[in-house]
Amino acid sequence: MKCWVGIDLGSTTTKALVVDDTGAVLGRGITNSRSNYDVACEIARNEAFLDARFTLFARALERHTDLAAHAGLLIESVRLAFRSEQHLYLLSELEAQCRAFAAELADPRRAKAALDEIFEGMREVAASLFEPGTKPRSDFFRDIAGSQYMSLAEGVAETTKLPFETLLGVYDKSILAVESHVPASSLQDLIERALEVALGSYRISDALKADLRSAVQGVVEMQLVETQTVGTGYGRARLPFRKEFIRSEILCHGLGAHALFPGTRTVLDIGGQDTKAIQVDGRGVVTSFQMNDRCAAGCGRYLGYIADEMNLGLHELGPMAMCSRRPVRINSTCTVFAGAELRDRLAMGQRREDILAGLHRAIMLRAMSLISRSGGVHEEFTFTGGVAKNEAAVSALRQLVEESFGERTINISPDSIYTGALGAALFAVREEFAEAGAVSMAAGGPA
Repeated sequence: MKCWVGIDLGSTTTKALVVDDTGAVLGRGITNSRSNYDVACEIARNEAFLDARFTLFARALERHTDLAAHAGLLIESVRLAFRSEQHLYLLSELEAQCRAFAAELADPRRAKAALDEIFEGMREVAASLFEPGTKPRSDFFRDIAGSQYMSLAEGVAETTKLPFETLLGVYDKSILAVESHVPASSLQDLIERALEVALGSYRISDALKADLRSAVQGVVEMQLVETQTVGTGYGRARLPFRKEFIRSEILCHGLGAHALFPGTRTVLDIGGQDTKAIQVDGRGVVTSFQMNDRCAAGCGRYLGYIADEMNLGLHELGPMAMCSRRPVRINSTCTVFAGAELRDRLAMGQRREDILAGLHRAIMLRAMSLISRSGGVHEEFTFTGGVAKNEAAVSALRQLVEESFGERTINISPDSIYTGALGAALFAVREEFAEAGAVSMAAGGPA
């Protein structure tokens, strides 16, 4: 099966998206960006192709008369079981890598004892991570495993008299070789084991179970051919593509937002490193834009810094800010001065939720300035990027848009963080068919 890929290599997260020849999304993948952009790119791409197989599995079930009614629950059960199987597989790979590096230490016997205790604890926790209704703090194996490893290593370092920094160094070396790596030879085994786990708690006839197994085998064995890939994002210069297969974030977010919401005329993207206000026409073509290209003030990294200063998870900022009764006026969204101002306000007795509410409003005020300079808000407005998942940011944006431009339709997709990758993937489809048309015309045929 032919497919097209868009990769958005952002400053904080890297996203990959796979589409078919109609532009319909088959799979999505995301991971933390890091200094090694090549690794981030490969991880996101692998996750997207894996997700595509679940989409194809769902399509196969929906075409089956007797299974269509169960498709949603079955797919979710298999997904959870697969994530559990994948986590256990990666955990065993991580343990093997850690033990290999630990064998080279000055005191390998003590290191082995420490790792025995750490990984025993990690395996005990693993069983509960992917139960129905459980929401882990992160979707990334690197984050989940790293948090557990470091927490356990602190205690183990004291009992084994092995420096914590030594244990941490072993993990840091090992995770690069392991994270989100599922060899093709193991993929079918993992999915089939996940299916058996899911079927164990789902009552259907043996005949339907056989049909399910057949559907899984067909999807796993299907060849997904990456026909064309277009890259975008903060780190796009690092992508190993020819120049003509690189597109700016502005073009990709404009086209992606238009594809999600065809009535869109104004797009706001707040990413990890920058904010972009974009105006598009009825075809998703960019007509004007403004961008804060000088610093990361008011962007995702700024919010991450605030979360670290308050010892909170990034996902906790929005809900806490929504509890505010008297938002504090924030004078600056400069990341350099954020910590000092935050500590000063806390020392003055101001509540954390009021401070956070003021911070979110200050961020949106900066964004509104860019929107106004780009041409204002016309008709439908689409908010993209990771910050679009922050309910306090969305609430502040709605209020400011209404205050400045009146009532407007504000669109936010549940997959807003993938908007740039979607635009890139659609450019990949266009590029492929444009090339095919050029070849056809050169041969004397119809375009």
